Amino acid sequence: MSLSIFARQKSAILIHKWAVVFLAAVITVGASGIFAIGEHHALGQAGTKAAPLAGALPQPYCFPPFGGAFKSKNHTLAPIPYCIGVGHFSPILKLPNPVNTSEYHCAKPQTPPGNTTAPYGPCIDPGDTTFMYAAASFVMIMTPGGVGFLYGGMTRRKNALTVILQNFLVYAIVSVQWVVYGYSLMFGPDSGFGPGFIGNFAWVGLNNVFHNAPADVYAPSIPHLAYVMFQLMFAAITPALAIAGYADRLKMSAFLIHVVLWTTFVYDFAGHWNWSLGSMGTHPGWLNAMGAEDFAGGTVIHITSGFAGLVTAMFLGRRLGYGKAPFEPHSIPLVLLGTTLLWYGWFGFNPGSAGFAGFLETQAFQNTNIATAVAAIWWMFLSWAHTGKTSAVGACSGAVAGLVAITPASGYIGTYASIIMGFACATVCFYCLILKNRRRVDDALDTWAVHGMGGVCGALVTGLFSETRVNPAANNGAFFGNPNQLLVNAIGASSAVAWSFGITYLIWRIQDAIWPGGVRVTPREEEIGLDIAQVGERAYSSEFAG
Repeated sequence: MSLSIFARQKSAILIHKWAVVFLAAVITVGASGIFAIGEHHALGQAGTKAAPLAGALPQPYCFPPFGGAFKSKNHTLAPIPYCIGVGHFSPILKLPNPVNTSEYHCAKPQTPPGNTTAPYGPCIDPGDTTFMYAAASFVMIMTPGGVGFLYGGMTRRKNALTVILQNFLVYAIVSVQWVVYGYSLMFGPDSGFGPGFIGNFAWVGLNNVFHNAPADVYAPSIPHLAYVMFQLMFAAITPALAIAGYADRLKMSAFLIHVVLWTTFVYDFAGHWNWSLGSMGTHPGWLNAMGAEDFAGGTVIHITSGFAGLVTAMFLGRRLGYGKAPFEPHSIPLVLLGTTLLWYGWFGFNPGSAGFAGFLETQAFQNTNIATAVAAIWWMFLSWAHTGKTSAVGACSGAVAGLVAITPASGYIGTYASIIMGFACATVCFYCLILKNRRRVDDALDTWAVHGMGGVCGALVTGLFSETRVNPAANNGAFFGNPNQLLVNAIGASSAVAWSFGITYLIWRIQDAIWPGGVRVTPREEEIGLDIAQVGERAYSSEFAG
């Protein structure tokens, strides 16, 4: 009887504890929303890019001063009233307006920074160029290191080396494809095959791409070749993320060809739609022309790879023994290492997408970190509430979800909106993961739940909180008087979902019909593991085989 009473008391304590946690989360999200909207209106920015009129600013409310004058050894100070500003505290009224910000690139002022009306960039700025090279180097380590170790740790021991090697090879394969024709298709002048649908071959083999002159419309203060290298890192990581959908069951020969086909017909097309600015006076990408906002790749990278992973898992079918035996990560320290490298690399991924060193990359830096931190912590609490245990893998999944979701928004929203983004994406991705498991879809390393749906969540929240206060080239979102931005971003996300799902499925159907015996390994090879069956080497020597 006493044990029963103790159990009820313990249950009541747990319920009370989680009620407090979730109430704190609701208060945090609500306060962040109030602060985000308050900052916007405190600057007089609602619905306009013009500088605010001083007389139009709402005045803070000040409480009467408490007590008498403050006296010190050398000074006597009058009592100071406590004031509450429209945003969060009174100094919010003094935030600078980016429209009035001037920065110097090559000793020439540009207002707003990074914009120019010249047909070519005015010159090469060494500071911007150095920053972009550093950012590209950060992003490079994310594919063979970050994704490689994350996925390698999450898979089973007998397939770990194969997964890490696949990520290594993706970077090498896409590096060649990008130089030969990929960059031209994605960022080159529009082909005219449907306005803003795909680029032409004007820059094949990097023809007319110079190391000593900027591009006409892209990052006008760095060499064009530097921009090519930075964008290569994005092209490489995207097919690497989709590896999760076919981990442990794909022939290496089919993988090598699939990377080339998928990058060409899915990534390059989706990238042109969103990021082509219409070089040489041609039509920009059709989503870009509509005003869809994707600062660093939430739609182009994460939605395309996430839904490619989903359709691949459905096409190939479940791994042998799925649902009957536990498929646990073989090395959680590797998972933590991979996630840490991704978090580190994302500080080049998002800030570098500004294209120059200045105020915009600084805001993207801050947004990236806070959204990721919030998402990691909130996922841990969600996991704790469901299982009664904190989870290292869960915290890593939350961090990656935060990185994914903030990607399209990092240069468009403010700090407090980024906190909301962290809560939103962790919640959406956590329950999508539960849904995936219940539906028994063997997306082995969770790319759909974390990257696909994280990208969708990021696109929609961007449509809510985007504001010209943060980025003069942005549009205000639904919460700031422009509900059309949410609709446009939803169209962009839906287009990426449909294109990636359909084209990926078509590529697999064609490859499976051509490949002798199909693209999937034999049951015997799958049983012994791809490290031995496809690579001929082990991740660990026999003495550490466990």
